[in-house]
Amino acid sequence: MSRRVVVTEDPQGLRTLRFEEGGARQSVVWPGEPLRLEAQYTRMSMVGLAFMPAPSRILVVGLGGGAVPMFLRAMLPDVPIDAVEVEPDVVEAAKLYCGFEEDDFLRVHLADGRSFIEASGPPYSLIFLDAYGPDSIPAHLATREFLGAARARLAPFGAVVGNVWESDSNPLFDSMLRTWQVGFRQLHRFDVAGTSNRILVGLAEAAPHSRESLVASAEQVQRERGFPFDLADMVAKGHRPVPRRLNHGHVLTDAELR
Repeated sequence: MSRRVVVTEDPQGLRTLRFEEGGARQSVVWPGEPLRLEAQYTRMSMVGLAFMPAPSRILVVGLGGGAVPMFLRAMLPDVPIDAVEVEPDVVEAAKLYCGFEEDDFLRVHLADGRSFIEASGPPYSLIFLDAYGPDSIPAHLATREFLGAARARLAPFGAVVGNVWESDSNPLFDSMLRTWQVGFRQLHRFDVAGTSNRILVGLAEAAPHSRESLVASAEQVQRERGFPFDLADMVAKGHRPVPRRLNHGHVLTDAELR
């Protein structure tokens, strides 16, 4: 079922996409300024590039206003990027009001994110899961089986990056964290300062990444790519170790959906 999409603009020109009047912000963009990431969690999600500084192909699940794929397109002009969105009205709004444009390297696919990932296709160096809302978690995109499918689509040493809320509005946070830990051989967590956003990075490879090595990698990436914000500082302040044994939550599975 198609959702009602509402796009508003403030006096400075910042546009906000919501699924209903007064609803939670799904995306905030400065049309025509793809390097200007407004939402703090979108900036922190670029930690994926510290794990994979030279990606060969990128997948973004959840388009919103297109802030994440547009930023990646501007920063990585020669890297193919696929964006997947299940709601046709969201794609239309992103194109009409948020400055999102397709080209030879950036394509949007109207499809369910899980079905797209489970279908045959090329491997991805980075998979961004930006389909989780502060109070609406698509259950079929949160299970161990889904994360296994996402892991299977990774290129060697690739990473899955997800934005998850740790708040009263998301009672599944502990279970999602535990499910991510089970779903990957290595899991990293980054807290976004001043928000309840938590960026999770899951890896299929067991080779360890220390906080120090990630900060150094982020420094190199932002220097070489000309980042418009201090990713290394965000990584240094936001990195949180994930305990080997989590005492809260349970592993989410497809069986719960039946």
